[in-house]
Amino acid sequence: MEELTKTEERIMQILWDLKSAFVKDIIENLPDEPKPPYNTISSVVRLLETKNYIGHKAYGKTHEYFPLITKAAYRKHSFTKLFTNYFDGSAESLLSFMVKEEKLKEDDIESIREFINKQK
Repeated sequence: MEELTKTEERIMQILWDLKSAFVKDIIENLPDEPKPPYNTISSVVRLLETKNYIGHKAYGKTHEYFPLITKAAYRKHSFTKLFTNYFDGSAESLLSFMVKEEKLKEDDIESIREFINKQK
């Protein structure tokens, strides 16, 4: 699975939420002000299609785009890369980071303990 740029990822988030959309719908759902030009978003959408992240249905010259990759599949891919590259594949390093840097509350830590114990 190819990596996505921040812009591509934002467009995918919109497509996952909407299930399918025309370029104008994607632009309307972008939080940016002023909105980016139609041609810019259209180019990014075509790149996503080239990367096999999205497909389309043609209605004459108009295209309706839809995700080919689920949000869950992308999340798994992204997390695996993050986990491997930044935490050396170590659950202990990940949890240590979460506890120290993210300042998890005691309730959160207890919930994690309970979850781990249920998995045994």
